[in-house]
Amino acid sequence: MNLTKIAYKPVGLLLGALSGVIAGAAFKLAWKFVAHEENAPQATDEHRDLRRIMVAAALQGAIFAAVKAAVDRCGAAATRRIAGTWPG
Repeated sequence: MNLTKIAYKPVGLLLGALSGVIAGAAFKLAWKFVAHEENAPQATDEHRDLRRIMVAAALQGAIFAAVKAAVDRCGAAATRRIAGTWPG
């Protein structure tokens, strides 16, 4: 394992936490736009139908994956600019 990979580990953890915060906010806004509701349904909410719960879960998963990939990619590119090598 090279020095860049070792040095990137704590940065990667911070970026992961940051991507979770960004994705959570993005999902909340997207759900308001798509469903015209303040809060997305929870899986255990007995008063919401399964279809709506599954749509919310799929949207949330897609947003989280896209944001995480974007943040990870930007972090790796910044590391290459700073250290001269790709961290992955």
